[in-house]
Amino acid sequence: MTRNIWTICKKEFRSYFNSPAAYIVLTIFLLLTGWFFFSDFFIVNQASLRGLFGIVPFIFMFFAPAITMRLIAEEKKSGTIEVLVTLPVKDSEIILGKFLASFFLLSIAVLLTLFYPLFLSATGKFDFGSVFGGYLGLILSGCCFLSIGLFSSSLTQNQIVAFILGFVIIFVLMILDKVLFFFPGFLGFVFQYLSVGYHSSNLGRGVIDSRDLVYYFSIIFFFLVLGIKALESRRWR
Repeated sequence: MTRNIWTICKKEFRSYFNSPAAYIVLTIFLLLTGWFFFSDFFIVNQASLRGLFGIVPFIFMFFAPAITMRLIAEEKKSGTIEVLVTLPVKDSEIILGKFLASFFLLSIAVLLTLFYPLFLSATGKFDFGSVFGGYLGLILSGCCFLSIGLFSSSLTQNQIVAFILGFVIIFVLMILDKVLFFFPGFLGFVFQYLSVGYHSSNLGRGVIDSRDLVYYFSIIFFFLVLGIKALESRRWR
């Protein structure tokens, strides 16, 4: 099982860099994060990564669906998914292999931003705890969005539809904690807990709570399972 997952992962990861797509996405990501970081540092005169940690999940709203929209949809449209499933490989291995490939690309994007905390450490203002929590939040939020994007890609043959569907689901999860005044009482608490923005803001402050970790892993697991079920559904038609 591990060999199949790793084989699919390597194939998909290489395919990112066999076209300009990965380079374009990474460049745009670094330009955007660089703008927000240095605008805080030079314009607002704030030597902190909190603004960066706050804005990157919103950038991931576009970044994650963009790098996952083709993973299953393209296979369905070209018919190669039928070839793939005839091989001795499980649907779960296909989903996990493609998820890992997108995770490695997202991780590269996040790792490239390590220049910013290194830059801040040179100024003498550096809180390792909040930086670690912030980066953990970015990785986990990114994984949530990737699992959603992959699920969306498994539902359709059209990459644009997959992108829009993934974006909408992620957008809803991001803004739930911004509309709590519509849901008072216990319902408000439920919607707050379901919000990715709420949990990412906690980690961005350096607060690592087991409830946040359980939330992230539950969302990732839930949408990966949905992706597997969506891929399996072709057998019922």
